[in-house]
Amino acid sequence: MFKTFEETKKYCIDNGIQMVDFKMIDIHGRWRHVTLPTDRFVPDTMVYGIGFDGSNYGFAPVEKSDMIFIPDLTTAALDTFVEIPTLSMIGDVKVINGEGPHPFDQEPRNVARHAEEFLRASGIADEMRIGPEFEFHIFDRVGYNTNPHSVGFRVDTSQAEWNSGDSDGNNHGYCVANKGGYHITSPHDVTYDLRSKICTLLEARGVPVKYHHHEVGGPGQVEIETEFGSLLEMADRTMILKYVVKNAAASVGKTATFMPKPLYAEAGNGMHVHMHLFKDGKPLFYDKEGYSGLSLLAHYFIGGILAHAPSLCGFTNPSTNSFKRLVPGYEAPVTIGYATANRSAVIRIPAYATAPEQKRFELRSPDGTCNPYYAYSAILMAGLDGVENQIDPREHGWGPYDFNLYTLSPEEKAKIHGLPKTLDEALDALEEDHYYLTKGNVFPEKLIQVWVDKKRSEARRVNQVPHPAEYELYYDL
Repeated sequence: MFKTFEETKKYCIDNGIQMVDFKMIDIHGRWRHVTLPTDRFVPDTMVYGIGFDGSNYGFAPVEKSDMIFIPDLTTAALDTFVEIPTLSMIGDVKVINGEGPHPFDQEPRNVARHAEEFLRASGIADEMRIGPEFEFHIFDRVGYNTNPHSVGFRVDTSQAEWNSGDSDGNNHGYCVANKGGYHITSPHDVTYDLRSKICTLLEARGVPVKYHHHEVGGPGQVEIETEFGSLLEMADRTMILKYVVKNAAASVGKTATFMPKPLYAEAGNGMHVHMHLFKDGKPLFYDKEGYSGLSLLAHYFIGGILAHAPSLCGFTNPSTNSFKRLVPGYEAPVTIGYATANRSAVIRIPAYATAPEQKRFELRSPDGTCNPYYAYSAILMAGLDGVENQIDPREHGWGPYDFNLYTLSPEEKAKIHGLPKTLDEALDALEEDHYYLTKGNVFPEKLIQVWVDKKRSEARRVNQVPHPAEYELYYDL
């Protein structure tokens, strides 16, 4: 929004801004923030930054936890969810050594910057443009507990089919059947006005929206798809979108979640990532003679992603809940392969994107529990490794799979490689296969080690908690 401190300060004075809020990204992909009265926002803030404890962000041990952040004025925007007029902006994390502040190499925005720099230095392209599809649930209420004597959760929304028999006077009979929500209209689509409000807020925050609609999941599953942007730009937009969605829902007494699988036996929430490369403004993925209009370079890029698909899941699907979504029968991918218009393949080439500048493909495995800066950067690094090593997916038997992968016989399925089935499997793959991420020190080895350790700790905790289904299965044995 701004280029200089003077522009920013003048805007604050002219518009009665009383607080300046700075947001940073922790290792997991959550925003943290600290706020200054506008009078305390001074030129020195842009030079010396504001100190904070990096150990609480998951990046550093307590004994080496002093860090600073420097505001990125270009990300400044009004925060419409607070009472006091507030200007909000993202901060870049730096550490101090004998030579002064320098970028912290594990910080998410810095990783994304390094990935884009690596792309340009490769000479292959100068920009990767990506466009995620954001699926999420909007519920009326949620509750959960993990006590030693009581474990469970409960969510509800008025449109869910389990409320069709309610007779409390609030039931109008327009409930949505299981997996019957795709593109439904009012009066079944009870979150339509909220989604339109969210999209209006996103546009005001510099996040262009392509469209929104109700998704397959009957109990409150929806989708917002945004226009394309560069890697770092889209990672920032991803954070903004999640912030706007959650706060807009809370403002009307509802709750939103990007959990991949909040409901059993219903469609899960993916974050499909469309992507293509450009050089000097020209698209590199188009070739009218190639399969589905894709160039050989695009095939190599696909080959790199498929070659590293299991380890990529360590960053694109970094939760135990992620792998409850990646199961057959819910339009979520489970096999390593690519095809045109095939939603059972992990990479789908949209049949409707035929113009040269639109020619692209989507990776269907990622979900909203990822840290977008790490996930988008990892996808880019995998694709570039495929180009560098000329990994043609056709030569490795990864497709094209122009048939339904869910309906194969057991013998045919055994011939096709699958995605990891658990978070631990994905982390095993990441530990064994991450050389492509460390090229150019885009992903420092230390970051991968810290990431794996933290995610294994999460998996252990979930694995150790008794599950309600275990009572159903084993209590009477």
